[in-house]
Amino acid sequence: MPVAVITDSTSHLPEGFADRHGIRVVPLHVLIDGEAALDGIDVGPSALAEALGQRRIVTTSRPTPAEFAKAFREALHDGADEVVSIHLSKEISGTWESAVLAAQEVGPDRVRVVDSRSTAMGLGFAALHAASAAARGASAIEVEAAATAAARQSETLFVVETLEHLRRGGRIGPAAALLGTALAVKPLLHMAEGRILPLEKVRTMNRAMGRLVELAVVAAAGEEVELAVHHLASPERAVALANDLESRIRCREGCLVSEVGAVIGAHTGPGVLGVVVQRGAFSAR
Repeated sequence: MPVAVITDSTSHLPEGFADRHGIRVVPLHVLIDGEAALDGIDVGPSALAEALGQRRIVTTSRPTPAEFAKAFREALHDGADEVVSIHLSKEISGTWESAVLAAQEVGPDRVRVVDSRSTAMGLGFAALHAASAAARGASAIEVEAAATAAARQSETLFVVETLEHLRRGGRIGPAAALLGTALAVKPLLHMAEGRILPLEKVRTMNRAMGRLVELAVVAAAGEEVELAVHHLASPERAVALANDLESRIRCREGCLVSEVGAVIGAHTGPGVLGVVVQRGAFSAR
């Protein structure tokens, strides 16, 4: 394809999707007790959940500009004329900034960097829409526009077992003050303007799952949409949530279920459940 599409590992595309759609993925960094690893390559969801369960120290960091520059040059060397690189929100990570610095080095006339204002499949759907446009022979400007349009039509909702991990990683801002840390409370949050913000609090995880479905129905607004469910170490709840969503929402080709990787999992903790509603649906299979 004349336009290469690149994203980062927090997109959490289901297994095989990146290869199938010609999307290159640059991994973020994870440190477990100071030992460095690459998200999705050296450490995955199960290892991350085990480390958190053992209360080991888990931190994350962005890819370096040099790593992005290498990915951009490889894409151009392999035949692409231009690159569109789509990443998680700059409000919660320096990843976008690293990509911008790399684009300036490689050539801003050949590399476009997009802030998805989201993460997980909020980012993943933007990358898939961009890749679909690229496969149709769209120009870099058109591919960038496809990613931006998809990001604007995405709604990301999630519930965590505890705010501890988000608070410790500095990712929630005013959410901690609003929701508190009561053990009986399951905080419902969402992505808005690129930030993680609170929606409401519920008393049980079952009630939280019900609210995720209700809020997803509102977000879908009666349209046929694409849906994704994310989880960490909660496969049965994730499948039940996906089934409930499919019974209430017109979903093209079924709801995707994807376990979050080490970077997102480090900030949400085990037990997280998330829903991404993508309007303006296309076939991502």
